[in-house]
Amino acid sequence: MTEAARRLTLVVACALIDPDGRVLIAQRPPGKAMAGLWEFPGGKIEPGERPEDCLIRELKEELGITVREPCLAPFTFASHSYADFHLLMPLYLCRRWEGTPQPLEHAALKWAKPRELSQYPMPEADLPLIPMLRDLL
Repeated sequence: MTEAARRLTLVVACALIDPDGRVLIAQRPPGKAMAGLWEFPGGKIEPGERPEDCLIRELKEELGITVREPCLAPFTFASHSYADFHLLMPLYLCRRWEGTPQPLEHAALKWAKPRELSQYPMPEADLPLIPMLRDLL
């Protein structure tokens, strides 16, 4: 597939950061694309949806937590070409939420120190985000 024919997929993700400076990662469940890989929680932006609204919705659906928009800080983004689509993924930081994250749509959750993130297999698009989080935290 040519670069021009590759469809653009817009996904938003969040690095939830706990008081100990650890980042929450979620393991993709069996039966989904890239099953078993670890990722930052988030999801696809619906047509007409703002990234912040999408992230608030996805974190509620996936983790059972409530996040308010002022607690979301835009941090960086990933841009990566997979075989059949190009992924554009803004990454937000969040240090405040209500509730305890639960794996409602993931196989598992893990709190990891930024320097430990490279020990977990992640989708290719997520890999460039790890050094940025290590430098920040």
